[in-house]
Amino acid sequence: MRKQNTYQTGDQALVRQINLSLIMHTLRTDSPISRARLSQKTNLNKTTVSDLINELNERGFVREMGMQTSGTGRPATLLTLNPAAGYIVSCEIGVGFIEVLVTDFGPQTIWQIKQPIKSETAQDEIISQVMTLLHEAVDRGKSAADKLFGIAVGVPGMVDHSSGTILFAPNLKWRNVPLLKLLENESFGAPIFVDNEANMAALGEHYFGAAQGYKEILYLSGNVGLGGGFLSNGQLRRGASGMAAEYGHMTVDTHGELCNCGNYGCWETKVSQNSLYKKVINKVEAGESSILVEKTQGQWERLSVEMIVEAAQAGDKVAIRSLEEIGYSLGIGIASLLNALNPEIVVLGGILSIASEFLFPVVNEEIQKRALLWNRESVKIVRAAHGSDASVKGGTATVYQYILSQATPPLHLLVGS
Repeated sequence: MRKQNTYQTGDQALVRQINLSLIMHTLRTDSPISRARLSQKTNLNKTTVSDLINELNERGFVREMGMQTSGTGRPATLLTLNPAAGYIVSCEIGVGFIEVLVTDFGPQTIWQIKQPIKSETAQDEIISQVMTLLHEAVDRGKSAADKLFGIAVGVPGMVDHSSGTILFAPNLKWRNVPLLKLLENESFGAPIFVDNEANMAALGEHYFGAAQGYKEILYLSGNVGLGGGFLSNGQLRRGASGMAAEYGHMTVDTHGELCNCGNYGCWETKVSQNSLYKKVINKVEAGESSILVEKTQGQWERLSVEMIVEAAQAGDKVAIRSLEEIGYSLGIGIASLLNALNPEIVVLGGILSIASEFLFPVVNEEIQKRALLWNRESVKIVRAAHGSDASVKGGTATVYQYILSQATPPLHLLVGS
Protein backbone atom coordinates (compact mmCIF):
# COMPACT_ATOMS: atom_id res chain seq x y z
CA MET A 1 0.00 0.00 0.00
CA ARG A 2 2.83 2.39 0.81
CA LYS A 3 4.41 1.66 -2.55
CA GLN A 4 1.15 2.65 -4.28
CA ASN A 5 1.08 5.97 -2.43
CA THR A 6 4.68 6.64 -3.45
CA TYR A 7 3.76 6.10 -7.09
CA GLN A 8 0.78 8.41 -6.74
CA THR A 9 2.95 11.12 -5.21
CA GLY A 10 5.53 10.76 -7.98
CA ASP A 11 2.81 10.81 -10.63
CA GLN A 12 1.33 13.96 -9.13
CA ALA A 13 4.71 15.71 -9.12
CA LEU A 14 5.31 14.78 -12.76
CA VAL A 15 1.84 15.90 -13.81
CA ARG A 16 2.39 19.21 -12.03
CA GLN A 17 5.71 19.71 -13.83
CA ILE A 18 4.12 18.90 -17.18
CA ASN A 19 1.30 21.36 -16.48
CA LEU A 20 3.80 24.05 -15.51
CA SER A 21 5.59 23.46 -18.79
CA LEU A 22 2.31 23.65 -20.70
CA ILE A 23 1.48 26.96 -19.06
CA MET A 24 4.96 28.32 -19.85
CA HIS A 25 4.75 27.26 -23.51
CA THR A 26 1.33 28.87 -23.87
CA LEU A 27 2.54 32.09 -22.26
CA ARG A 28 5.43 32.13 -24.73
CA THR A 29 3.24 31.70 -27.81
CA ASP A 30 -0.01 33.46 -26.85
CA SER A 31 0.73 36.22 -24.36
CA PRO A 32 -0.57 38.58 -23.22
CA ILE A 33 -3.28 36.18 -22.11
CA SER A 34 -5.76 35.94 -19.24
CA ARG A 35 -6.08 33.07 -16.79
CA ALA A 36 -9.45 32.14 -18.30
CA ARG A 37 -7.97 32.00 -21.79
CA LEU A 38 -5.03 29.95 -20.48
CA SER A 39 -7.54 27.49 -19.09
CA GLN A 40 -9.22 27.23 -22.49
CA LYS A 41 -5.96 26.88 -24.43
CA THR A 42 -4.43 24.25 -22.12
CA ASN A 43 -7.61 22.35 -21.18
CA LEU A 44 -6.67 22.75 -17.52
CA ASN A 45 -9.34 23.79 -15.05
CA LYS A 46 -9.32 27.37 -13.80
CA THR A 47 -8.29 26.43 -10.26
CA THR A 48 -5.25 24.53 -11.52
CA VAL A 49 -4.25 27.39 -13.84
CA SER A 50 -4.58 29.94 -11.06
CA ASP A 51 -2.51 27.79 -8.72
CA LEU A 52 0.26 27.28 -11.30
CA ILE A 53 0.32 30.96 -12.26
CA ASN A 54 0.70 31.92 -8.61
CA GLU A 55 3.69 29.56 -8.35
CA LEU A 56 5.29 30.92 -11.52
CA ASN A 57 4.64 34.48 -10.37
CA GLU A 58 6.31 33.84 -7.00
CA ARG A 59 9.40 32.56 -8.83
CA GLY A 60 9.57 35.56 -11.12
CA PHE A 61 8.64 33.85 -14.40
CA VAL A 62 5.34 35.70 -14.96
CA ARG A 63 4.28 39.31 -14.80
CA GLU A 64 0.93 41.08 -15.08
CA MET A 65 0.38 43.48 -17.98
CA GLY A 66 -2.83 45.28 -17.06
CA MET A 67 -6.50 44.51 -17.50
CA GLN A 68 -8.66 43.34 -20.40
CA THR A 69 -12.34 44.22 -20.51
CA SER A 70 -14.90 42.51 -22.73
CA GLY A 71 -18.68 42.65 -22.55
CA THR A 72 -20.26 42.99 -19.14
CA GLY A 73 -17.98 40.52 -17.32
CA ARG A 74 -15.29 41.30 -14.80
CA PRO A 75 -12.01 42.70 -16.20
CA ALA A 76 -9.35 40.01 -16.67
CA THR A 77 -5.70 40.41 -15.70
CA LEU A 78 -3.39 39.79 -18.67
CA LEU A 79 -0.23 37.76 -18.15
CA THR A 80 3.06 37.33 -19.98
CA LEU A 81 6.49 35.84 -19.36
CA ASN A 82 8.66 38.18 -17.32
CA PRO A 83 11.63 39.41 -19.42
CA ALA A 84 13.58 40.15 -16.25
CA ALA A 85 13.29 36.56 -14.98
CA GLY A 86 16.75 35.84 -16.37
CA TYR A 87 18.99 36.09 -19.42
CA ILE A 88 20.38 33.74 -22.06
CA VAL A 89 23.73 33.77 -23.87
CA SER A 90 24.03 32.24 -27.34
CA CYS A 91 27.12 31.89 -29.53
CA GLU A 92 27.94 30.62 -33.02
CA ILE A 93 31.47 29.65 -33.99
CA GLY A 94 31.28 30.02 -37.76
CA VAL A 95 33.72 29.71 -40.62
CA GLY A 96 35.38 33.12 -40.50
CA PHE A 97 33.45 34.62 -37.58
CA ILE A 98 32.22 34.37 -34.00
CA GLU A 99 28.77 35.74 -33.16
CA VAL A 100 27.37 36.19 -29.66
CA LEU A 101 23.84 37.19 -28.65
CA VAL A 102 22.49 38.01 -25.18
CA THR A 103 18.73 38.15 -24.64
CA ASP A 104 16.41 38.57 -21.71
CA PHE A 105 13.57 36.09 -21.15
CA GLY A 106 11.38 38.10 -23.54
CA PRO A 107 13.47 37.32 -25.52
CA GLN A 108 14.67 40.81 -26.45
CA THR A 109 18.26 41.51 -27.45
CA ILE A 110 20.46 42.95 -24.70
CA TRP A 111 23.77 42.77 -26.58
CA GLN A 112 25.00 41.30 -29.85
CA ILE A 113 28.41 41.20 -31.53
CA LYS A 114 29.93 39.53 -34.58
CA GLN A 115 33.71 39.36 -34.86
CA PRO A 116 35.62 38.18 -37.94
CA ILE A 117 38.21 35.39 -37.74
CA LYS A 118 41.07 35.11 -40.17
CA SER A 119 41.28 31.77 -41.96
CA GLU A 120 44.77 31.12 -40.60
CA THR A 121 43.73 31.66 -36.95
CA ALA A 122 44.66 28.64 -34.80
CA GLN A 123 42.01 26.60 -33.03
CA ASP A 124 43.26 27.55 -29.54
CA GLU A 125 43.14 31.25 -30.43
CA ILE A 126 39.57 30.95 -31.67
CA ILE A 127 38.46 29.14 -28.51
CA SER A 128 40.20 31.77 -26.37
CA GLN A 129 38.37 34.51 -28.28
CA VAL A 130 35.09 32.68 -27.74
CA MET A 131 35.68 32.50 -23.99
CA THR A 132 36.50 36.20 -23.81
CA LEU A 133 33.31 37.11 -25.67
CA LEU A 134 31.19 34.79 -23.52
CA HIS A 135 32.50 36.35 -20.31
CA GLU A 136 31.69 39.80 -21.69
CA ALA A 137 28.24 38.54 -22.68
CA VAL A 138 27.58 37.31 -19.15
CA ASP A 139 28.60 40.70 -17.76
CA ARG A 140 26.27 42.43 -20.24
CA GLY A 141 23.40 40.12 -19.29
CA LYS A 142 23.72 41.01 -15.62
CA SER A 143 22.58 44.53 -16.49
CA ALA A 144 19.12 43.17 -17.32
CA ALA A 145 18.62 40.26 -14.91
CA ASP A 146 20.33 38.44 -12.05
CA LYS A 147 19.89 34.88 -13.30
CA LEU A 148 21.86 33.34 -16.18
CA PHE A 149 19.57 30.62 -17.53
CA GLY A 150 22.11 29.03 -19.84
CA ILE A 151 24.74 29.30 -22.56
CA ALA A 152 24.39 27.66 -25.98
CA VAL A 153 27.19 27.34 -28.56
CA GLY A 154 26.62 26.24 -32.15
CA VAL A 155 29.38 24.91 -34.41
CA PRO A 156 29.43 23.87 -38.10
CA GLY A 157 30.22 20.22 -37.58
CA MET A 158 29.32 16.88 -36.07
CA VAL A 159 28.79 17.04 -32.31
CA ASP A 160 28.55 14.23 -29.78
CA HIS A 161 25.49 15.61 -28.06
CA SER A 162 26.00 13.65 -24.85
CA SER A 163 29.56 14.88 -24.23
CA GLY A 164 29.54 18.18 -26.13
CA THR A 165 32.60 17.09 -28.13
CA ILE A 166 33.08 18.38 -31.67
CA LEU A 167 33.88 15.13 -33.44
CA PHE A 168 34.51 16.62 -36.87
CA ALA A 169 34.01 20.13 -38.23
CA PRO A 170 35.34 19.80 -41.80
CA ASN A 171 35.12 23.47 -42.73
CA LEU A 172 36.90 24.52 -39.53
CA LYS A 173 39.29 21.56 -39.81
CA TRP A 174 38.63 20.65 -36.16
CA ARG A 175 38.54 17.10 -34.79
CA ASN A 176 37.71 15.75 -31.32
CA VAL A 177 37.51 19.11 -29.55
CA PRO A 178 35.99 18.72 -26.03
CA LEU A 179 34.26 22.09 -26.26
CA LEU A 180 31.67 21.50 -23.53
CA LYS A 181 34.38 20.51 -21.06
CA LEU A 182 36.41 23.60 -21.96
CA LEU A 183 33.35 25.79 -21.44
CA GLU A 184 32.53 24.15 -18.11
CA ASN A 185 36.07 24.86 -16.95
CA GLU A 186 35.26 28.58 -17.24
CA SER A 187 32.79 28.23 -14.31
CA PHE A 188 29.94 30.25 -15.82
CA GLY A 189 27.58 28.82 -13.21
CA ALA A 190 24.79 27.85 -15.64
CA PRO A 191 23.78 24.97 -17.93
CA ILE A 192 25.84 24.87 -21.16
CA PHE A 193 24.80 23.35 -24.48
CA VAL A 194 26.95 22.55 -27.52
CA ASP A 195 25.28 21.52 -30.76
CA ASN A 196 25.49 21.63 -34.53
CA GLU A 197 24.73 25.18 -35.67
CA ALA A 198 22.08 24.06 -38.19
CA ASN A 199 20.24 22.09 -35.49
CA MET A 200 20.18 25.21 -33.37
CA ALA A 201 19.04 27.33 -36.32
CA ALA A 202 16.21 24.89 -37.06
CA LEU A 203 15.03 25.14 -33.46
CA GLY A 204 15.33 28.94 -33.60
CA GLU A 205 13.13 29.18 -36.68
CA HIS A 206 10.60 26.90 -34.96
CA TYR A 207 10.50 28.95 -31.77
CA PHE A 208 10.95 32.49 -33.07
CA GLY A 209 10.99 32.48 -36.88
CA ALA A 210 9.44 31.26 -40.11
CA ALA A 211 8.51 27.79 -38.81
CA GLN A 212 6.40 28.83 -35.83
CA GLY A 213 3.28 26.70 -35.60
CA TYR A 214 4.67 23.83 -37.69
CA LYS A 215 5.62 20.39 -36.35
CA GLU A 216 7.44 18.70 -39.28
CA ILE A 217 10.22 21.12 -40.23
CA LEU A 218 13.19 20.77 -42.58
CA TYR A 219 15.83 23.48 -42.22
CA LEU A 220 18.71 23.96 -44.69
CA SER A 221 21.42 26.58 -44.52
CA GLY A 222 24.11 27.19 -47.12
CA ASN A 223 27.31 29.04 -46.37
CA VAL A 224 30.83 27.63 -46.72
CA GLY A 225 29.10 24.24 -46.35
CA LEU A 226 25.49 23.09 -46.26
CA GLY A 227 23.94 22.40 -42.88
CA GLY A 228 20.57 20.98 -42.00
CA GLY A 229 18.19 20.11 -39.21
CA PHE A 230 14.90 18.24 -39.03
CA LEU A 231 12.21 18.62 -36.38
CA SER A 232 9.41 16.07 -36.03
CA ASN A 233 6.53 16.97 -33.76
CA GLY A 234 8.59 20.00 -32.76
CA GLN A 235 11.56 17.92 -31.56
CA LEU A 236 14.98 17.71 -33.20
CA ARG A 237 15.68 14.31 -34.71
CA ARG A 238 19.27 13.31 -34.01
CA GLY A 239 19.38 9.67 -35.12
CA ALA A 240 20.96 6.65 -33.43
CA SER A 241 24.36 8.26 -32.81
CA GLY A 242 23.28 11.90 -32.87
CA MET A 243 24.63 12.57 -36.37
CA ALA A 244 21.35 12.86 -38.27
CA ALA A 245 20.58 15.66 -40.75
CA GLU A 246 24.04 15.84 -42.35
CA TYR A 247 22.27 16.47 -45.63
CA GLY A 248 25.18 18.40 -47.09
CA HIS A 249 27.15 15.17 -47.23
CA MET A 250 24.67 13.18 -49.28
CA THR A 251 26.42 12.00 -52.44
CA VAL A 252 24.74 13.59 -55.48
CA ASP A 253 27.57 13.15 -58.01
CA THR A 254 29.71 10.02 -57.85
CA HIS A 255 32.30 11.72 -60.08
CA GLY A 256 32.08 15.08 -58.31
CA GLU A 257 34.72 17.19 -56.64
CA LEU A 258 36.41 16.43 -53.34
CA CYS A 259 34.48 17.65 -50.27
CA ASN A 260 36.15 18.83 -47.06
CA CYS A 261 34.68 15.73 -45.38
CA GLY A 262 36.86 13.49 -47.59
CA ASN A 263 34.05 12.20 -49.82
CA TYR A 264 33.53 13.08 -53.48
CA GLY A 265 30.41 14.67 -54.91
CA CYS A 266 28.69 15.76 -51.69
CA TRP A 267 25.59 17.90 -52.10
CA GLU A 268 27.31 20.86 -50.40
CA THR A 269 29.96 20.96 -53.14
CA LYS A 270 27.10 21.82 -55.52
CA VAL A 271 25.24 24.46 -53.50
CA SER A 272 27.74 26.17 -51.16
CA GLN A 273 28.98 29.73 -51.51
CA ASN A 274 32.33 28.42 -52.79
CA SER A 275 30.48 26.58 -55.54
CA LEU A 276 28.68 29.80 -56.43
CA TYR A 277 31.98 31.71 -56.54
CA LYS A 278 33.53 29.07 -58.80
CA LYS A 279 30.63 29.28 -61.23
CA VAL A 280 31.00 33.07 -61.51
CA ILE A 281 34.79 32.95 -61.90
CA ASN A 282 34.69 30.13 -64.46
CA LYS A 283 32.20 32.02 -66.61
CA VAL A 284 34.25 35.22 -66.57
CA GLU A 285 37.48 33.34 -67.29
CA ALA A 286 35.68 31.70 -70.23
CA GLY A 287 35.16 35.15 -71.73
CA GLU A 288 31.71 36.17 -70.49
CA SER A 289 31.30 39.79 -69.42
CA SER A 290 30.10 40.67 -65.94
CA ILE A 291 29.88 43.79 -63.79
CA LEU A 292 31.36 41.64 -61.02
CA VAL A 293 34.81 42.14 -62.58
CA GLU A 294 34.48 45.87 -61.95
CA LYS A 295 32.89 45.40 -58.53
CA THR A 296 35.78 43.22 -57.35
CA GLN A 297 38.41 45.13 -59.37
CA GLY A 298 39.45 41.74 -60.69
CA GLN A 299 40.36 40.52 -57.17
CA TRP A 300 38.09 37.53 -56.70
CA GLU A 301 38.84 37.25 -52.97
CA ARG A 302 36.57 40.30 -52.62
CA LEU A 303 33.62 38.44 -54.12
CA SER A 304 30.63 37.93 -51.82
CA VAL A 305 27.17 36.41 -52.11
CA GLU A 306 25.62 39.82 -51.49
CA MET A 307 27.65 41.24 -54.38
CA ILE A 308 26.49 38.47 -56.72
CA VAL A 309 22.84 39.00 -55.73
CA GLU A 310 23.15 42.75 -56.35
CA ALA A 311 24.65 42.05 -59.77
CA ALA A 312 21.81 39.65 -60.56
CA GLN A 313 19.26 42.26 -59.51
CA ALA A 314 20.96 44.65 -61.96
CA GLY A 315 20.48 42.08 -64.75
CA ASP A 316 24.00 40.63 -64.85
CA LYS A 317 23.69 37.37 -66.83
CA VAL A 318 26.72 35.69 -65.24
CA ALA A 319 25.34 36.31 -61.76
CA ILE A 320 21.81 35.21 -62.71
CA ARG A 321 22.90 32.00 -64.43
CA SER A 322 25.31 31.11 -61.61
CA LEU A 323 22.53 31.48 -59.04
CA GLU A 324 20.11 29.49 -61.18
CA GLU A 325 22.63 26.65 -61.45
CA ILE A 326 22.86 26.58 -57.65
CA GLY A 327 19.06 26.55 -57.52
CA TYR A 328 18.95 23.58 -59.90
CA SER A 329 21.22 21.46 -57.68
CA LEU A 330 19.42 22.67 -54.56
CA GLY A 331 16.03 21.73 -55.99
CA ILE A 332 17.16 18.20 -56.86
CA GLY A 333 18.33 17.57 -53.29
CA ILE A 334 15.27 19.13 -51.67
CA ALA A 335 12.95 17.05 -53.85
CA SER A 336 14.67 13.89 -52.59
CA LEU A 337 14.36 15.07 -48.98
CA LEU A 338 10.66 15.82 -49.48
CA ASN A 339 10.16 12.25 -50.62
CA ALA A 340 12.18 10.90 -47.69
CA LEU A 341 10.93 13.12 -44.85
CA ASN A 342 7.58 14.62 -45.98
CA PRO A 343 7.98 17.92 -44.03
CA GLU A 344 5.24 20.53 -43.70
CA ILE A 345 7.71 23.35 -44.31
CA VAL A 346 11.22 23.80 -45.68
CA VAL A 347 13.11 26.81 -44.31
CA LEU A 348 16.16 28.02 -46.25
CA GLY A 349 18.79 30.04 -44.38
CA GLY A 350 22.26 31.48 -44.94
CA ILE A 351 23.07 32.29 -48.57
CA LEU A 352 19.98 30.31 -49.56
CA SER A 353 17.95 33.01 -47.84
CA ILE A 354 19.96 35.94 -49.21
CA ALA A 355 19.58 34.73 -52.81
CA SER A 356 16.03 33.39 -52.48
CA GLU A 357 14.51 35.53 -55.25
CA PHE A 358 16.76 33.82 -57.82
CA LEU A 359 16.93 30.37 -56.22
CA PHE A 360 13.28 29.73 -55.38
CA PRO A 361 11.84 29.69 -58.93
CA VAL A 362 14.40 27.09 -60.04
CA VAL A 363 14.07 25.12 -56.80
CA ASN A 364 10.29 24.97 -57.17
CA GLU A 365 10.61 23.90 -60.81
CA GLU A 366 12.80 20.94 -59.85
CA ILE A 367 10.49 20.03 -56.96
CA GLN A 368 7.54 19.94 -59.35
CA LYS A 369 9.48 17.59 -61.62
CA ARG A 370 10.98 15.27 -59.02
CA ALA A 371 9.01 15.21 -55.76
CA LEU A 372 6.00 12.94 -55.30
CA LEU A 373 2.71 14.75 -55.83
CA TRP A 374 1.50 14.29 -52.25
CA ASN A 375 4.80 15.51 -50.77
CA ARG A 376 5.15 18.60 -52.94
CA GLU A 377 1.52 19.65 -52.53
CA SER A 378 1.69 19.53 -48.74
CA VAL A 379 4.92 21.51 -48.29
CA LYS A 380 5.71 25.19 -48.04
CA ILE A 381 9.17 26.52 -49.03
CA VAL A 382 10.17 29.75 -47.24
CA ARG A 383 13.24 31.80 -46.41
CA ALA A 384 14.53 31.92 -42.84
CA ALA A 385 13.20 34.80 -40.79
CA HIS A 386 16.55 35.38 -39.08
CA GLY A 387 18.94 34.84 -42.00
CA SER A 388 22.55 34.72 -40.85
CA ASP A 389 21.42 35.16 -37.21
CA ALA A 390 19.37 31.96 -37.25
CA SER A 391 21.94 29.95 -35.29
CA VAL A 392 22.34 32.39 -32.39
CA LYS A 393 18.56 32.75 -32.26
CA GLY A 394 18.52 28.97 -32.15
CA GLY A 395 20.90 28.99 -29.20
CA THR A 396 18.37 31.12 -27.36
CA ALA A 397 15.68 28.61 -28.33
CA THR A 398 17.86 25.73 -27.08
CA VAL A 399 17.99 27.24 -23.60
CA TYR A 400 14.29 28.12 -23.79
CA GLN A 401 13.46 24.50 -24.60
CA TYR A 402 15.52 23.38 -21.62
CA ILE A 403 13.65 25.75 -19.31
CA LEU A 404 10.26 24.82 -20.70
CA SER A 405 10.91 21.08 -20.86
CA GLN A 406 8.32 18.96 -19.12
CA ALA A 407 10.39 17.43 -16.36
CA THR A 408 13.99 18.67 -16.54
CA PRO A 409 15.02 20.83 -14.85
CA PRO A 410 12.55 21.49 -12.06
CA LEU A 411 11.75 25.17 -12.09
CA HIS A 412 12.96 25.63 -8.51
CA LEU A 413 16.49 24.87 -9.75
CA LEU A 414 16.27 27.74 -12.22
CA VAL A 415 14.76 30.36 -9.99
CA GLY A 416 15.25 30.19 -6.26
CA SER A 417 12.18 30.21 -4.09
